[in-house]
Amino acid sequence: MRIRNSVVVITGAGSGIGRATALHFARRRTCLVLASRREEALESLVAECMALGSRAIAVPTDVSEHDAVQELGSRAVEEFGRIDVWVNNASVAVFAPFLDIPLRDFETVIDVNVMGYVYGSRAALERMQEQGSGVLVNVASILGAVPQPYNSAYSMSKAAVRALGVSLRSELMLEKKKRIHVCTVLPPTIDTPFFHHAANYTGRRVMAMPPVYPADLVARAILAVVEKPVREVAVGRLGRSVVRQHRLMPGQVEKGMAVQAKHGQLSTEEPAQDSTGNLYGPSLDPTDAAVSGGWSGKRRTAQRVVIGSVLAGVGAVVFKDKLMAATPTAVTAIAAAGRAVAKSF
Repeated sequence: MRIRNSVVVITGAGSGIGRATALHFARRRTCLVLASRREEALESLVAECMALGSRAIAVPTDVSEHDAVQELGSRAVEEFGRIDVWVNNASVAVFAPFLDIPLRDFETVIDVNVMGYVYGSRAALERMQEQGSGVLVNVASILGAVPQPYNSAYSMSKAAVRALGVSLRSELMLEKKKRIHVCTVLPPTIDTPFFHHAANYTGRRVMAMPPVYPADLVARAILAVVEKPVREVAVGRLGRSVVRQHRLMPGQVEKGMAVQAKHGQLSTEEPAQDSTGNLYGPSLDPTDAAVSGGWSGKRRTAQRVVIGSVLAGVGAVVFKDKLMAATPTAVTAIAAAGRAVAKSF
């Protein structure tokens, strides 16, 4: 579809991927409806988008509330007459061993990350059905394909988002709604304030697990699927490689993910007190209303090399038996995937 002058709704627009996506759409002269719980963050983003030549409005929204999301859709139509693109992006997380996660916190992650996407999808598709066209983009995660330890609620929620996309596409196909598209985007670790916001009961500071990619990479992927819709796209070399390898040898890839999370997700040097993060209210730190979370410095680059070396060692061990028993075709596929992973670090 043509992006210029289209009407775009983005949830979770206050920071990170949502904010980067809004700015990319703004450069294409779109009409933006920006949603987040943080009104001040939205107002500053509206000013930035208008400076880039777009029209934009802020609609403070808690996506875990159905009525609030319906109001978001109504405001978009009232202001701009239609909804061409809806990006479900707002997400929260809690890091802890599964048995240590307060059930209320687990339920809140599901309310925001799953039901928030359900509410957004309904609000978008109801209006797109009336129009006869539109693109719904659900931002999931590589963890929806390969979950990680100490992040069970988030991983589970992103797997559910992938399943939601498949079901919605199937229904639209059966109903012959060829001009309405549902696309799922799977980012890897992205440099955003997300990890500063997360609830945490591990006793260790949560970090962005290397390799860390810029949010602009995801924003460009979202614009690409809007212009030319595809079912699902994994962002970044590592993301694409992990998804491919998991299909070939799920057990081994899951071991590698566990090792990577152990060494790269939780700090061994910085303790952290138990915190509910932003589960029950937005971050009040004005510096968090940004695209970047500050995870792409020299230290993280050095850690990326270390983690890459660790994973290479793990891969050599866990893939050995598979390689010995594999057919020549499978060996070629595994080797290609391995080269792609090596280039990612």
